[in-house]
Amino acid sequence: MDKSWCEMSDEINKKVINIFSKHNKELPTQEKVKFYAGFNYVRLDKDTNGNKFNEEHLLKYAEGCHYIVRVMRKYKNETVLYNYDVPNKDLFKFIRSFEENTLDGTIIEIEKYFPEGLA
Repeated sequence: MDKSWCEMSDEINKKVINIFSKHNKELPTQEKVKFYAGFNYVRLDKDTNGNKFNEEHLLKYAEGCHYIVRVMRKYKNETVLYNYDVPNKDLFKFIRSFEENTLDGTIIEIEKYFPEGLA
């Protein structure tokens, strides 16, 4: 996995979080925060270096992403956390399993990571 893209992705994530933070405080931002289907979003047309996004690179990056999904449940009258390793390609399937009652609990956090050996 190209580390420069990982670092750039982190920079983009920080930028987007900052945009939403400014929006929530009603401060002016250069990017427009829009609302659709019940969610706020920001469209990014270029990366942090000012280059247009490359579809092939984004798809390759996505293939390497995994997520640790932390789910809170009750077990023997105790609150516990289950940590699931979910590949990017299965993330929507995993979340849908809560709607379909295949899995239960409350999603507490979704954290992106790259398994060792994918680099």
